[in-house]
Amino acid sequence: MGPEQLDQRFARLTAAHVADACVRAQVPVRCAPAAVQSVVAGDRLAGRVLPARHVGSVDIFLEALERARPGDVLVVDDGGRRDASCVGDLVALEAAAAGLAGMVIWGLHRDTADIRAIGLPVFSMGAIATGPLSLGMRPPDALDSATVGEWLVSADDVVLGDDDGVLFVPAARAEEVFTIAEGIRDTERGQAERMRDGVSLRQQVQFGDYLSARSRNPSLTFREHLRAVRGAIEE
Repeated sequence: MGPEQLDQRFARLTAAHVADACVRAQVPVRCAPAAVQSVVAGDRLAGRVLPARHVGSVDIFLEALERARPGDVLVVDDGGRRDASCVGDLVALEAAAAGLAGMVIWGLHRDTADIRAIGLPVFSMGAIATGPLSLGMRPPDALDSATVGEWLVSADDVVLGDDDGVLFVPAARAEEVFTIAEGIRDTERGQAERMRDGVSLRQQVQFGDYLSARSRNPSLTFREHLRAVRGAIEE
């Protein structure tokens, strides 16, 4: 799936739809920790992961951009540290000029006002005034992968971000996962419309039938019942 198609398909979905689809497709749900949020509420991003492990110098980002493709998302691994920022306005401006779709930072940013003005979607753990405070040894695989929370991601992954946070999906499974997510979206939209028309969610999912069946079979789960009635509120 190319960057334009990826962006177009995600534009009609949410990260929540895609996360539910991962569960249904038996793809690990790899969400960035909840602290990673958009600098500008309402911003969205979708693209191939362009990883970079920060050790104190901006050169790692410039080198990553040398190998970037339009539509990539720079995913910065700063170890989740909260005592210094690793990305500021100049990196954001350079990434925007290179045609990137955005940045995800497992760490902090600064120059918030300038980043907002640049308009490139940036997701991070928050802001702090100070830049890097030390310079460490660069690992040999600094441009091969990045860690975000508990997840190791690479160019074999795509990253999606919206107001619900950031999610990583294997690129090889993205088409399948998006198709499932679109089905979940359509089912849930239909359920919401029926609720607005006065048909409760309990009626739609035949909740009374579930309670009766569970009384006869205590091991029956609600998710099993939902699959039987084609409900999509859980998976």
